[in-house]
Formats: sequence, structure tokens, C-alpha cells
Amino acid sequence: MTRARRRAVSGRRPLILVLPAVCALAFLLAPMLGLALRAPWRTLPDRLLTTEVGAALRLSLLCASLATVICLLLGVPLAWLLARGEIPGRGLLRAMVTVPLVLPPVVGGVALLLVLGRRGLVGRYLYDWFGVALPFTTAGVVVAEAFVAMPFLVISVEGALRAADPRFEEAAATLGASRWLTFRWVTLPSVLPGVVAGGVLCWARALGEFGATITFAGNFPGKTTTMPLAVYLALEHEPDDAIVLSLVLLAVSVAVLVALRERWIRGPV
Repeated sequence: MTRARRRAVSGRRPLILVLPAVCALAFLLAPMLGLALRAPWRTLPDRLLTTEVGAALRLSLLCASLATVICLLLGVPLAWLLARGEIPGRGLLRAMVTVPLVLPPVVGGVALLLVLGRRGLVGRYLYDWFGVALPFTTAGVVVAEAFVAMPFLVISVEGALRAADPRFEEAAATLGASRWLTFRWVTLPSVLPGVVAGGVLCWARALGEFGATITFAGNFPGKTTTMPLAVYLALEHEPDDAIVLSLVLLAVSVAVLVALRERWIRGPV
């Protein structure tokens, strides 16, 4: 097929496809545009510095960052195990790891309560032996966010590990490097872009978590009220504050997508 003919074929845009596509685009962009148009831009800096908004913003950034650290420490080894480990039932294990992606967050919060609550399967021992109670605490927010965000990191890193050339690791092994040294100095640097991408997605997902957080950690201002929870509360008595916090979350989401556009949006050329 000649270049002119390919251009002619690719340039055809059936109206029956264009109209639904435009409607879908409007359906997705209109709410975000409405949020930007209704935002109190003149008072936005002052509202960001108010006690309630500032506390929710600081708590959200802190908890999302701590949750991301936990996900990195636990999720990278798990991704390596799924990609390189020869273990029985690896397919089933991979499916179970990705369950939080499709599980309703509220159900995840209930599951965390049943396991880590004061009378939970594990939580009862944490409380009786060490006096540690995770539900309805700031630590509970971190745990809930890590639970729903870790699959994003695991999937990203596992994909990077599967795409990496194993010959470099084999060469390091033939030179006498241990498995740990090989992972630290060969494997990890080769998949670092995947780790970074997964970490950013993980952080953004943790920042926007609502269902599991409110179920497992509750909604206590200054203690467990993150930005999504603050948006929910502000809608009742101060809608402008809700719009400001929503804009912050929207800006973070857009920034993440822009930063990772080469990897996640454009795809292979």
C-alpha cells in the first residue's frame, strides 16, 4: 500500500464513530472543566492555608509518602518473586495480589478491620502483646493506603522485570556475584524506571484513597482526615473548601499522568 493510500485510509473518520467519541470526551472532560470554572481562584491561596484544609493536606502528603515507602520495601521483592521466582501457583498468587485493584475500597477496609482490628485475626495479638491498635489512627491510614496502592507498584515492577534482559544477571552470576549483589547492582538499576513509575502511581493512588481509609481509620480531624475525606465533609458546610481540595487532587493526578505519559499513555510507537 502506497503512502498516499495509507493516508487516505487513515484519514477517513466515519461520523458514526466520531460522534460517540466526542460525546465520551465531553463526558470525561466536562466535570473537570466545571471544577476549574467553579473554583474560588481569588481566595484559593488563603483557603489552602486554613487550619482544616492545611491539616488535611499535610496529613495526606505524610500518609501517602509513608504508604509509598512501605509499598517499595515490600512490593519490589514481591514483584521480583512473581517475575523470577519459581514457585508453585504463581499465577494464582499474581491474581490475588491484584485483587485490591478491583476490590471495592470499602470492602478492603472491612477486611483490614477483620484482620488488624482489636479483635481481628492478627490485631488481637498486636493489641494484647504490644498494646498496638491500628484502626482509627494515623498509622491505620497508612496501612489502608498501602493496601490499595501496592498492586500498582507490583504490576509496574513485575512488568519491568519481565522485560529486562536476564543475560546481564547471568553474566554477573558467572563472575561470582551473589544473588543479593546481582539484584542490587544489576537487576534493580535495569528496572529503575519501572520502580519509579510504579512508586509515583502508588503515591498518587494512596493520596486519593477514600473508602478503605474511612472504614478502617475513621474520620477524625487532624488524625485520620485526609484530603478525600475532607472533601466529603466540606461539601456539607463549605463547598468552596471542597472544590479547593478537589483541585489539589486533580492537579496531582494530571501531574502524575504527564510525568508518566511516555510509559503509560503513548505506549510503543
